[in-house]
Amino acid sequence: MTATATSTPPPAAPKVSGGKGGRTRLSFPVVLLIVAGALLALSAVRTITGAQDVTSAGQIGAALAMAVPIGLAGLGGLWAERAGVVNIGLEGMMILGTFFGAWAGWQTNPWLGVLAGVIGGMLGGLLHAVATVTFGVDHIISGIAINILALGFTTYFAKLWFNTGEAAAKGGSPKQSPPSDDITSVTIPGLSDWLHSIEKHHWFFVSDVAGVIGGLVTNVSLLTVVAAVLFAVTFFVLWKTSFGLRLRSCGENPVAAESLGVNVYRYKYIAVIISGGMAGLGGAFLSLVTSHIYNEGQTGGRGYIGLAAMIFGNWRPGGLAMGAGLFGFADALQLRNGGESVHALLLLLVVVLAGLAAWKLYRKSFVQGAVSAVIAAAVLVWYLATDTVPTEFVSATPYIVTLLVLSLSAQRLRMPKADGMRYRKGQGK
Repeated sequence: MTATATSTPPPAAPKVSGGKGGRTRLSFPVVLLIVAGALLALSAVRTITGAQDVTSAGQIGAALAMAVPIGLAGLGGLWAERAGVVNIGLEGMMILGTFFGAWAGWQTNPWLGVLAGVIGGMLGGLLHAVATVTFGVDHIISGIAINILALGFTTYFAKLWFNTGEAAAKGGSPKQSPPSDDITSVTIPGLSDWLHSIEKHHWFFVSDVAGVIGGLVTNVSLLTVVAAVLFAVTFFVLWKTSFGLRLRSCGENPVAAESLGVNVYRYKYIAVIISGGMAGLGGAFLSLVTSHIYNEGQTGGRGYIGLAAMIFGNWRPGGLAMGAGLFGFADALQLRNGGESVHALLLLLVVVLAGLAAWKLYRKSFVQGAVSAVIAAAVLVWYLATDTVPTEFVSATPYIVTLLVLSLSAQRLRMPKADGMRYRKGQGK
């Protein structure tokens, strides 16, 4: 039976190449064309509006820093949901990562803080696995409970550990930890300066490409490099190994996987614990790279946004990376006081909505096309009638982008078939 399990995959849903029933898998050249098209659109917006920060190296560098914790949280969600466990508790596991990462980071060194953050997230993942896999608790209820428990735990122990003794003397308080040392950042010498000189000329498209690449090679944290490696490792393990095949079979058809000798409980446990570790690493990134301290509430819902990025990416690492980059870009705009930049992007939103309206009308979806056209007209009026956007709207940009992206992509998604379903050993007999 074991030999059969290693060679025979469990039954899977038939692949659909296109149309309403599925989503066409994008090849690498197509992805490059999409990226180039998006960059052309941003370049046109920058040229028309004069909002030079839209594609500047500073904006791209900030977007990358904001995308990493979102992407790691989404990567954690991907591991869990590919094994059939919905992980709404990513936010709580990130909170544990921020707390334990900062707690260990200021006392020892930031890399031990990273390890502590990962372990903290894994403990949250273990708790979620015990509740959902062993005891069959509803996945959503368990995840929400973990979020509440993590917030209460860190609030209590922050007052206990950061507000007394040496911690208080070094800048700790009931709501924040003492600062930790920096994690090394790297810059490619020569290339960074050359790209910056091209960016300053503000040439159409050329300077925008220079700004984007410059942001990716200037002051990049080594932990960002680790995160990029984890995306590649996740793809290889889940899609190119027998271990990954068995794990994904648990999320598609656990009864069939069990009949082939797969220990479904074990694979679910492994996936959810890894999921918590990824989310904890994202939290540690926030407290050790982004701000160098633990701050109460510093995750800011990024665990939920990571889950949205995973859904946008159709439960695959490549799509997740694109989604995390988009949300990180929006997050960076509001952190850099980007009222002018957000206002400029309203013009891009008009074009996207107008194109969507035309496509829906072409496909004879008249109601959706009409709604998109009306919204596009309203946004255009808003853009023409104002010079900037209110600060409150800028702060809400990441969450608005999350809602827009999910609403536009919801009809082309395919989640694992057994995702979120309660499984009991032997239920197929």
